Amino acid sequence: MASTVEITDSNFEEILKSDQPVLVDFWAEWCGPCKMIGPLVEELAGDYDGKAVIGKVNVDENPNVSAKFGIRSIPTLLVFKGGEVVDKQIGAVPKQVLADKIDAQMAS
Repeated sequence: MASTVEITDSNFEEILKSDQPVLVDFWAEWCGPCKMIGPLVEELAGDYDGKAVIGKVNVDENPNVSAKFGIRSIPTLLVFKGGEVVDKQIGAVPKQVLADKIDAQMAS
């Protein structure tokens, strides 16, 4: 089963070049809601293996990417297509909400 891609300040731009939709989970170790949504994001990585890129950015270890997108609340999940932000979710939500956001980008 596929797992999430660890996204860092140094590899972020390369990952965004993907032809597939990219879901990025901005999180931190100390964040309670992040720990709730983390396993769901991992499940999505398996569900969308080969169809979308699912990654995680630790905001404490990667301040540049977090600052670039103005991440102030976590968890924040951004959906990218063609290198651009096309959808956003702040806070923990059910897995289906995130799946719907990815599906919408795969269909467009």
